[in-house]
Amino acid sequence: MSVKEISRNKVFGGWHIQYTHQSDTLNCDMRFAIFIPHNATQSNPVPAIYWLSGLTCTDENFMQKAGAFGKASELGIAIIASDTSPRGESVANAEDYDLGQGAGFYLNATRQPWANHYQMYDYVTEELPNIVETNFAVSNIKSIAGHSMGGHGAITIGLKNPDQYRSISAFSPICNPINVPWGQKAFSTYLGDNRDSWLEYDSVELLKKSRSVLPILVDQGDLDGFLTEQLKPETLIEAANLNQSPVQVRMQSGYDHSYYFISSFIDEHIQFHAKYLFAD
Repeated sequence: MSVKEISRNKVFGGWHIQYTHQSDTLNCDMRFAIFIPHNATQSNPVPAIYWLSGLTCTDENFMQKAGAFGKASELGIAIIASDTSPRGESVANAEDYDLGQGAGFYLNATRQPWANHYQMYDYVTEELPNIVETNFAVSNIKSIAGHSMGGHGAITIGLKNPDQYRSISAFSPICNPINVPWGQKAFSTYLGDNRDSWLEYDSVELLKKSRSVLPILVDQGDLDGFLTEQLKPETLIEAANLNQSPVQVRMQSGYDHSYYFISSFIDEHIQFHAKYLFAD
């Protein structure tokens, strides 16, 4: 599948490049960004971290604010940031910030009119990696990470596809969406009233069902304004403890929900993933 370059910036010896492409999965034009480190060549493809952003974000938020390129360049890791939803005039939308465009929740919608475009789970797990591995010096060795809604996406996708990823990390993830307002609103809209279908997109429920075979690192700020009502990391800890899943949740004192928080610990997350991306 062809991709069209729309911007390019050299950074830490590598390149940050934005592309658009026609998505067969989402039935619309999509944009993503990729950081390609200086050592990536066709004969030496590099492993990758796929980043999923939160509500209202695009591919630009993480790439511009997280400060991830220095460590990624040092270690020789590509970073791919997808958009958070399908976009366009023909794509269903909502007036609320936490639903519709910018709020795809990384699931496959089954209700109309959302099902026509909102197939973000398939896009992240199938179409986007195929595009990246076909067009760039990036291998199929990959990990997944994200923030807030994207943290929810990273954990659920990683748990459901342990053969595709080496490790999972998240900042401030929506841990138990079936029991919080953001998740209940999105799931009832995209998936309908059958709550059994919601369980497949809930990190806590997935961890209750089976032990994670992938290592998971979660950072959460204790001054996050969404901590109590929307994020509930204690539910993730409880679920992980049921069958001794390798989940580390770190509560970081004084930090909030912002990219100031992410940029403070992103190097540690990249180093965490590197341990598994470069393992034999």
